[in-house]
Amino acid sequence: MMPDKYLDLQSISDLHKLVQYAPPRHPLISVIDHADFYARRPKQQDTLYRFGFYTISCKKFEGLLKYGKGYYDFSEGSLLFTAPGQVLSPAQDVIVEEGWALFIHPDLIHGTSLGKKIHQYNFFNYEANEALHISEEEKLIIKDCINKIEREYSLNLDKHSQGLIVNNIELLLNYCERFYDRQFLTRAKVNSDVVQQFETLLKDYFAQSTLIESGLPNVKYFASRLNLSPNYLSDLLNKFTGKTTQEHIHLELIDKAKSMLWSTNQSISEIAYGLGFEHPSHFTKIFKSKTGKSPSEYRLLN
Repeated sequence: MMPDKYLDLQSISDLHKLVQYAPPRHPLISVIDHADFYARRPKQQDTLYRFGFYTISCKKFEGLLKYGKGYYDFSEGSLLFTAPGQVLSPAQDVIVEEGWALFIHPDLIHGTSLGKKIHQYNFFNYEANEALHISEEEKLIIKDCINKIEREYSLNLDKHSQGLIVNNIELLLNYCERFYDRQFLTRAKVNSDVVQQFETLLKDYFAQSTLIESGLPNVKYFASRLNLSPNYLSDLLNKFTGKTTQEHIHLELIDKAKSMLWSTNQSISEIAYGLGFEHPSHFTKIFKSKTGKSPSEYRLLN
C-alpha cells in the first residue's frame, strides 16, 4: 500500500494553477465554480490536499450523504467549511452537480476584528458529515453575500475594498451561524439520540472503580466514540443542555469526587489519583472552581 501524497497549496495563486485557471483577480480571495473545479482537479485518488487558507464551499450532490449515523438527501445544497492546515480528501463516490467555493487567505483578515474572532466560528473545525444543509431560501441569502464579495474584489481596489470584503465575509459567517442553530433544532431527533448516547458513555466512564490507569477523559475521547468532531459535539450539547462537553465532564467528575469524599476515608491525594489526576493540586483547583470550596473544606461540611 503506497503512502498518501500530500499536496500543499499555500496561496490562492497555487490553487488557480492547480486547476489551470487564470491568475486570481485578488491575491488573497477567490470564488470559483465548484463543478468546474471538481472537473479540472487532478484525479489521483491517493492525494490529500492541505490548504493554507479558509474555504467555504456550497455543493449540490448527486445521491445521499451521511450525516451523523444516518443518511439524508441533501439535494438542495450543503455548505462545508475548513480552516488553514486541515487535510482534505476529495470524495471519489459523490458527484458535484453545481456549486461554488470561496477561498480566503488569513492575510486578508489579519489585524481586522474578523481576524480576531474567526476562531469563534466553530464550524470551521467540523467534519464533512457535519456540513450545513441549507434550503433554497437560505441558499439565496448566502449567494447574495458571495456575489457582493466577488463583485467587490473584482473592482479596482481602493482604500475601502478590504473593509467591504471583510464585512461581507463576516455577514456571510453570521448567517451560517444562524443556519447551523436552525439545523441543530430541525434535526432534534438525531441530536437527542446523540445527547443520550453521550450521557451513557460519560456515566459508564466514571462508573469505573478507579481511573488511575485510564486517566481523565477528554472531549476528543467522547467525540470519537460518537463519530463526531469535538467542536460539533460541544456545540450540539450546548444547544440542547446549555453546557459544553468539557462542562459535562467536570460536572460528572465533581459528582464522583463528592461521593468519594462522603463515603470513604481516602486522603485528598488518593481521591485525586483515583479520579485520574496526575497532580492533586489540579483536582483541588477544579473542585474549588465548581463548588466554591476545597475538597477538604467540603468534606468537613458533610
